[in-house]
Amino acid sequence: MKYGSLILEKKEYVYLKRLLNISGYAEDFETQKSLQRLNDELKSAHIVDESEMPDDVIRFNSKITVVSNKGWQKTLQLVIPAEKDLKQDKISILTPMGSALMGYSESDIINWTLPSGMQELTIKEVKQDEQLEKIEVPI
Repeated sequence: MKYGSLILEKKEYVYLKRLLNISGYAEDFETQKSLQRLNDELKSAHIVDESEMPDDVIRFNSKITVVSNKGWQKTLQLVIPAEKDLKQDKISILTPMGSALMGYSESDIINWTLPSGMQELTIKEVKQDEQLEKIEVPI
């Protein structure tokens, strides 16, 4: 792991913790396991101010290119649940793939159980979507 632990911006961390608290009842076992693993990883995450966020760390609205050891490559955008749109490759943080990526950085390698089984994912590229506003945390 490039930075030694997950890195999250303060407001996004608070929002993510709220989401995880209310989404503890995922409909399938794999999603529950992924969300629990993300929750566990958040315990040792490095929480920073917006100005300290590295550009190559995956956060809400990041566009990510991921390569799997199973031979596929995918470019997707990590979004809040209300903005998910699979046709536009926008995946929710509350999916196994979304929870696997949050807080990791470009060139990190992640071993994560997805619905298709354990996979080694390499984060090939991370781009921040400058046109989208960063997440506003509802009070």
